Amino acid sequence: MRKALPVRWNPVAAVLALIGACAVLGLPFLRVAPNRLVSGAAVSLLQALQGPYWGLLALLLAIALAPWLRPTRPVLWLQVAAALALLAGLAGLAGAYASQAAQTGSPLARTSLGGAFWGLAVVLWLTAVDALQRLRAGLAVRLAVLATAASLLLVLLLSGACDALSIMKELANQSEVFEAAVLRHIAIVLAALLPTLCLGLPLGWWVCKSARGRQALFPVLNIIQTIPSIALFGLLMAPLAWLAASYPALARAGISGVGMAPGVIALTLYSLLPVVRGTLAGLEQVPGAVREAARGMGMSPLQIFYRVELPLALPLLLAGLRTATNQAIGLAAVTALIGAGGLGAIMFEGLFSSAHDLVLLGVLPIVALALLADTAFKVLIHLTQGPAIGPPTGLPA
Repeated sequence: MRKALPVRWNPVAAVLALIGACAVLGLPFLRVAPNRLVSGAAVSLLQALQGPYWGLLALLLAIALAPWLRPTRPVLWLQVAAALALLAGLAGLAGAYASQAAQTGSPLARTSLGGAFWGLAVVLWLTAVDALQRLRAGLAVRLAVLATAASLLLVLLLSGACDALSIMKELANQSEVFEAAVLRHIAIVLAALLPTLCLGLPLGWWVCKSARGRQALFPVLNIIQTIPSIALFGLLMAPLAWLAASYPALARAGISGVGMAPGVIALTLYSLLPVVRGTLAGLEQVPGAVREAARGMGMSPLQIFYRVELPLALPLLLAGLRTATNQAIGLAAVTALIGAGGLGAIMFEGLFSSAHDLVLLGVLPIVALALLADTAFKVLIHLTQGPAIGPPTGLPA
């Protein structure tokens, strides 16, 4: 057999570096506007650089050149460190320029983050993720890198270095509304996931035991997934409004055609498919000999499910629940259109008033919640799977 040629460069990181260069050259790093409703004048990255932040050019050069080097461990760790440092440095630079603009301009002036900032942020994060994958980094190392990035950004925010940015001004103006919206968003997601589990686990067990049940249930769940969220909300509004009018006790309990009830029901319906599929996949990989041994010990079918099958199926079940949770966090934003509230209310308020930073104030926490939930599920899945010995990295020393 022919020996594989040694890897001499990193094509994924090279493409990311090219995308980052296009973002820097073709998009504004910041926008300075006289108020929150206009787009303002574009400010490039080179125009924004000042003082010690000129050192960011060295980090940009390292990110651009590293993909063309042989992907050894030192080079890959250099990519991770440079990406994290550059991500924090760009945020600090944006805050410093916004502070300077606030001192010399009108009190109503706003400095917003531009496309180059967001493009570079995505490129830098994907560069770090790609390097960690090539390093075959374990979950603990990945969590440490994520915690480092979050800590650097948190320090910048708590220190007040970014307070002059438009999005931070929107946060200051909407602080009470923002806190209530975050809690409401989390409540909507949790209220949808609880019935999803109560329904999804028995349904997953049923379709595992019954081929006819599988043929009957999955087409229905697949059809629900194809219905647009706005359409599903509309379909639920009329029957829920009729129930609330016909049974006052339901209305007193919070059931109505608008608000949280139709949103939670719709999210539950959307979440059933990944949970049922995850439960089915987990139960199908349980060895038949284990079931037979449980039956030989005198366990009932219910005992076998909860004491034998469910623990063994837990990793795949959690994987399905992870998908459902991330899906629910995103779709919960749309429930604001039917009066459910949450972060979607802030996002749509920004859209309707053409305040782009207000839109971001609603969107970014949703992304953060999804990332936090995804990380938590990764940890849970890792713990339920137990320690595993991975293959050798195969990276050059």
